[in-house]
Amino acid sequence: MRGGAAVIVSAMTLTSVSAGGVGGFSCVGGAGSLSCAGQWGAGGDPNVRVVPQALRDDDRAEALAREHKWLALCQPVIQRDQYGVARYHYAARGCEYGVGAD
Repeated sequence: MRGGAAVIVSAMTLTSVSAGGVGGFSCVGGAGSLSCAGQWGAGGDPNVRVVPQALRDDDRAEALAREHKWLALCQPVIQRDQYGVARYHYAARGCEYGVGAD
């Protein structure tokens, strides 16, 4: 039984690496009791984030105008609740979801 599980582990590991991602498959147990688990994911460092391209001048001006419009409508204020946790409060309904930014 153990020899068969070792062959499966090797085959799964080689298959996942050649597919361009990272994978793992392992089995634990002995005669009469065997438990296996597998996991697959994209390759690369999970802590690396893709930085978006810099905005052009006209895009930056449009984003700034949209932000000023949202601030004027929503008027965000930070207030502490009864537990001392800082929470945002807004003047208009839906501002916590970005409504009014159009």
